[in-house]
Amino acid sequence: MSDSDKLITLLKQKAKLVAMIAPSFPIMYDPKTIVSKLKSIGFTYVVEVAVGAKETNRQAVSILKNNPHTRFITSPCSSFVRYMRTKHPDLLHYVAFEVDSPMVATAGIVKKKWPEHQPVFIGPCLLKKLESSQDRPDLNILVLTYRELDQVFSHFSNESNKTYETYSSFDLSESSTRIYPIDGGLTDSSGARNLLKEDEIRVVSGVKNMEAALTEFEQNKKIRLLDVLFCEGGCIMGPGIASNLKIQERKDKITAYAHS
Repeated sequence: MSDSDKLITLLKQKAKLVAMIAPSFPIMYDPKTIVSKLKSIGFTYVVEVAVGAKETNRQAVSILKNNPHTRFITSPCSSFVRYMRTKHPDLLHYVAFEVDSPMVATAGIVKKKWPEHQPVFIGPCLLKKLESSQDRPDLNILVLTYRELDQVFSHFSNESNKTYETYSSFDLSESSTRIYPIDGGLTDSSGARNLLKEDEIRVVSGVKNMEAALTEFEQNKKIRLLDVLFCEGGCIMGPGIASNLKIQERKDKITAYAHS
């Protein structure tokens, strides 16, 4: 059974579900209506994964503050983490596994606030499915891409022509980390640039750029923070997004919502 079919079944069973939507969602969905649209098909609560990203930032900054000589590579990107496990096991000790990804951090918050509800992550990344099933099965996160969510919306076709409320707000929201899916989002939203000098930070996105960045990080001991996202431009280019928009157009949508 596909994950979209699993969600459809749960919704039909009136299961208690919390939608956790990744901060790249404005590329595909209208921020003014997505909450009411998700609740109309059966979600009890809808939260921004940007809420968990704030906790991710707190944990990352804590490492920098409490360990002034520590050097590390960011870990929120599950595709990059799996790339490192396969291609560079010798460098895994630099990866900050003790820092929760925004998905995991959000699920933890959801579990504490609504313990009887199952978290459903909706985002641009296929590898989040493995992060959920292999790394954090204890959180019981059902993971769907935006493409799969569209299949769910299509299934409940009676909702397709409905006029949705434009004032329905998220049950949990956070504006400061809505830029997370853009390359450098963690660095720019966490305040890391206020803690470190420019030559102590490297931001890189795209698999073709990662090898050079890893080599530089290994050789240049001045670099304390390597902020990496697997997809070029960041999570805004994840394969779970159905959009013809170019990278800059996608960035513009994210920044516009972040500043709204």
